[in-house]
Amino acid sequence: MCPNQQRMEIIKRSIESSITEKLVPNKAVLLFGARRVGKTILMRKIASDFQGKVMMLNGEDYDTQALLHERTIANYHRLFAQIDLLAIDEAQHIPDIGAKLKLIIDEVPGIRVITSGSSSFDLQNQAGEPLVGRSTQFHLFPFTQQEIGQTETPLDTRRNLENRLLYGCYPEVVGIEAAAQKVDYLRDIVGAYLLKDILSLDGLKNSSKMKDLLRLVAFQVGSEVSYDELGKQLGLTKNTVEKYLDLLSRVFVLYRLGGYSRNLRKEVSKAGKWYFYDNGIRNAIIGNFNPTAIRQDTGALWENYMIAERIKLSNNLRLHKDFFFWRTYDGQEIDLIEESQDVLTALEFKWNDRRVSVPQAFATAYPQASFSVVNRENYVEYVR
Repeated sequence: MCPNQQRMEIIKRSIESSITEKLVPNKAVLLFGARRVGKTILMRKIASDFQGKVMMLNGEDYDTQALLHERTIANYHRLFAQIDLLAIDEAQHIPDIGAKLKLIIDEVPGIRVITSGSSSFDLQNQAGEPLVGRSTQFHLFPFTQQEIGQTETPLDTRRNLENRLLYGCYPEVVGIEAAAQKVDYLRDIVGAYLLKDILSLDGLKNSSKMKDLLRLVAFQVGSEVSYDELGKQLGLTKNTVEKYLDLLSRVFVLYRLGGYSRNLRKEVSKAGKWYFYDNGIRNAIIGNFNPTAIRQDTGALWENYMIAERIKLSNNLRLHKDFFFWRTYDGQEIDLIEESQDVLTALEFKWNDRRVSVPQAFATAYPQASFSVVNRENYVEYVR
């Protein structure tokens, strides 16, 4: 086993315990995530720790597809009557997987099921609807700092911060020591994997436009995005731009922050900002891995990194937060607003140690909200 693989297996994923708790008889766990974020390793770890008889299948394997092809109660009883846990990796490759899983769960007493898929629209469209009421969904993202911290000292974390901003937190990237190899790996992901799920859909063959769109969005991280302007630059309609961005969010490349407002007239509410789940992917798309000291976009990198960390952390801990930015038409703004059960947390991200006060309009409108400035000196408490 290579050192990278060993380290990936040593680092426990934060959602592992939650998944294990949901592995109950005649229910399914659906695990979604981008390619190369460690879904297979996590599934194998869960399967190896499971107390009972396990069958592990791969949906890309023709034998697996043939095994499940005959969708009958008799066939599934014959295959799985003695199985306590059925684990199917890359399940989206199996035709009619949702209907097949439903029949297995309904008709094989005591069986537990866990499946993974590389994109949400692939697996959710096929499995999500048939398994309503029979499944729990989890999303796996690149490592969080909380997860990486299991194998780092506080000094390591401090020293590795720039690496996180430049190369991101994909599991294999974290395990690579040489910067040049990190860059090669990320370029390979962007070239070979990033758009594979989207471009496999009928009618979506224009990979160059999709890549151009990603590049334009990458240069606008931290800024409000105009679909009209993007469309004009790309020669696409506004609706097509929105469609492409929606698909990119559904395969866990991008996510959107909307403007927070409780209907105050001076607050911006309809605009949106787009961020990347991983800084390394963003930098690979624009071809820039220069050190932060000589970059013009270090503030945007810091903002993207911290917002992604907060969103991943909330997801892993199943905190059910909603995320927004906040801005008024006269230019007062806050990078991130987190809302959970009417509790508001406002966070401003500053790479340099500048003192920032809460915007007066926000303090007046939301006096119960907390406000913090997050910089290089105190950020660790916000990512663990």
